[in-house]
Amino acid sequence: MGVDPDVAAGWASDLGKRVSGRVIAASDVGYAEAAAVWNGCFSLRPALVVRCQSTDDVAAAVSFVTERGLHLAVRGGGHSAAGFSTCDDGLVLDLSPMQAVDVDPVRAVARAQGGCTWGRYDEATAVHGLASTGGLISTTGIAGLTLGGGVGWLTRKYGLACDNLLGAEVVTASGAVVRTSDSEHADLLWGLRGGGGNFGVVTEFEYRLHPVQTVVGGLVLFPFDRTMEISAFYRDWIGELPDEFTTLLMLLTAPDEEFVPADLRGRPAVAIVGCHCGTEAAAETALAPLRQLGPAADLFEPMPYPGLQSMFDADYPAGDRYYFKAGFLPALTDAAARLIAEHMAKAPSPRNEFDLHHLGGAVARVRAGDTAFADRSTIFLYSIIAVWSEQSGDGANQAWARGFAADLARFSGDRNYVNFLTDPGSKSDVQRLYGDERYSRLLELKRRYDPGNLFRLNQNIVP
Repeated sequence: MGVDPDVAAGWASDLGKRVSGRVIAASDVGYAEAAAVWNGCFSLRPALVVRCQSTDDVAAAVSFVTERGLHLAVRGGGHSAAGFSTCDDGLVLDLSPMQAVDVDPVRAVARAQGGCTWGRYDEATAVHGLASTGGLISTTGIAGLTLGGGVGWLTRKYGLACDNLLGAEVVTASGAVVRTSDSEHADLLWGLRGGGGNFGVVTEFEYRLHPVQTVVGGLVLFPFDRTMEISAFYRDWIGELPDEFTTLLMLLTAPDEEFVPADLRGRPAVAIVGCHCGTEAAAETALAPLRQLGPAADLFEPMPYPGLQSMFDADYPAGDRYYFKAGFLPALTDAAARLIAEHMAKAPSPRNEFDLHHLGGAVARVRAGDTAFADRSTIFLYSIIAVWSEQSGDGANQAWARGFAADLARFSGDRNYVNFLTDPGSKSDVQRLYGDERYSRLLELKRRYDPGNLFRLNQNIVP
């Protein structure tokens, strides 16, 4: 329906008196840019976008929304696959101006504001030869990824992003500012470690840092007709890998690049992608069996960690259309591998891909009840990723991903990874995602910190 422009202008004027950041209404210059999000499937029209400069701005905006009964969307990096970073007719609380990172190399701790991206975070920590587990591309925001769990290139050695979260500053639904740590509001910190954005706006994250400088990262590429062979090899090979080596099996279209043989460019392919954060000698030893398979292309080489973090940025540009399905896979059986290959052979977009993340290592050593993350016992996390450019491709690509996920579900369990889900889940879906015991704890937190469900644009825990 839309908000009357005069009403929105009045809101903007009122809120502008309370915050130091810019408040942007639909009639203002720069509105289209301010309202845009990464996933082009979502072109919603919020009444206001407030670009917060501080925690005080966030608290004022939350109070403003509550007073007027508006919908609220919170945007950190804006990469929400499900479009939770925006809304129609309500207010988008944009944290992107808040990107400061403060590194304490002696304590090996970093504090980063909620609008920070992993690229900005890595830039600040790499100066000291340090890093935390981040995402798989550098343009992702630290906030959404951490709150949902946070799978990245350092996962097997240093755990999920949420496992490295030591504390946080949170603006709750009442507008109060709460500091969390293992000794202060520890229950809320538990919920932030995997429970998503259900409990408030995190304006600052405090992370544990680890010594990471040069890594051996990249990928090897094989023709698609070797998928069953490479899948069987991968299943056995990962059992011998050290925690320093985080890998994933990927089915995709080979890029049209010089490093790919001419007869494979633009054709279906299978790849093994990874990051070894140990010594170069240890990485070469781990890679040797893989290289004996004779890949068509081999891009594994030493590089700065931030270089690997940004290696795939160009494959996921803002404004293209994305649809994700995901789940945990207990084993890569021949039957599962065959089904995956069959669906990838029918992908309607050449940019669609299937990623199988190898977990275990440090992820599995965190006790299941210590965080809200859904499943630490399963060896694989998969994501079905549809990527296309034009709206006319919506039906075919979304139907492909849904059908793929429905067929693969017979090999997977009930748990899921909130960061890789595009469809908002029903109450029963979200309860099944987390499991009864974990969901019960999350529900108690939700009732305490957000009883009116102001923060509902997420995989929502309904109070």
